[in-house]
Amino acid sequence: MSEKLNGRSIIVTGAGRGIGEAMARGLAAKGASLTIADIDGGAAEKVAASIRDTGGKAIAATVDVTKRESARNMIGAAVAAHGKLDVIFNNAGIAQTKPFLSITDEDWRRVMNVNGLGVLICMQEAIRQMLTQGHGGKVINTASIAGRQGYEPLAHYSASKFAVVALTQAAARAFGKDKINVNAICPGVVATDMWKTIDKGFVEEGLTQRDNQAFEAFSADILLGRPSRSDDLVGVACFLASSASDYMTGQSLIVDGGMVLL
Repeated sequence: MSEKLNGRSIIVTGAGRGIGEAMARGLAAKGASLTIADIDGGAAEKVAASIRDTGGKAIAATVDVTKRESARNMIGAAVAAHGKLDVIFNNAGIAQTKPFLSITDEDWRRVMNVNGLGVLICMQEAIRQMLTQGHGGKVINTASIAGRQGYEPLAHYSASKFAVVALTQAAARAFGKDKINVNAICPGVVATDMWKTIDKGFVEEGLTQRDNQAFEAFSADILLGRPSRSDDLVGVACFLASSASDYMTGQSLIVDGGMVLL
């Protein structure tokens, strides 16, 4: 099976840092033409420039995934630069730590708007482009182990990631006949800025006493003995973007070092 991605036009949202950046760099190293998309346009351009400096192909796009016009503009930029769209990684997301009874209506809307609606919008617009092109494509969504098991201090985040899994399955059923594969990646505890935000929330809510305590507690039972790094997701990302995964759709792959066993 080959994981070479030469000539494939790939968008990665939330690619200005963390998991998205690592995946984008890994995909570029396999020969893909990248669109580095992020709400922070400066961060996106920095990653894209770095990829170009090492001989890769990449453009930057500023995107607010919760705005349909912004998502359309991102896809238009990718097609204008690379001639088509073959793969989209819907990786942009946010997290918030709140005890169950403290979650407000606004907390719910904010998390669900980015993690749920944002994924839906980008999936819809990317799939429309792929249908217009007529040669199929791949949609890969970043879910979470919190999309497979609910976590109380992260209830609304968990709900949003369950939504990503549901959207993945529904779109796989809808577009398999069009040769559009739809899958998801479910990371575990990853050393990123998002986990720093989660951990800080645990302290602010009085759930832990010091920084990194929640991170350490959630990591304690990982079978491979350590929390994940962003680059631990790169191999799976390259597999799902390549022809090696052409007979896989509707799946949510847990990549967590053995934290959750289902």
